[in-house]
Amino acid sequence: MIAYLDTHIVLWLAAGKVNRLSSKARGLLGRSELLLSAMAYLELEYLHELGRTRFRAGDLLKKVEYETKLRLCDLPFSTIASAALDEKWTRDPFDRMIVANAKANGFAWLVSADEVIRKQYPRTVW
Repeated sequence: MIAYLDTHIVLWLAAGKVNRLSSKARGLLGRSELLLSAMAYLELEYLHELGRTRFRAGDLLKKVEYETKLRLCDLPFSTIASAALDEKWTRDPFDRMIVANAKANGFAWLVSADEVIRKQYPRTVW
């Protein structure tokens, strides 16, 4: 089973704030292959550039990768972009591509606390 992590989930895991996750989300993390969308990876760097996180995306990924076996998804961008064409519910390019990435990979699970994403993507766990 595959589960993608939304950007804020990676930040919480990196900060050791596992308790912020629901028990359902923690359970899914424990029994899934964990993937990070390249778009979520880019968003982590964007947040660092804006001064909203202390660490660069690469450092955060290394930390969470080591602690949870998270890995960066290697689906082709063209596959994900094609899936994103149908995601007209948001103007946020990060959310649009993160959800499209999960959909493009066999409607994989997505761990997110984002209410809008949860309403739009039924395979979201929170």
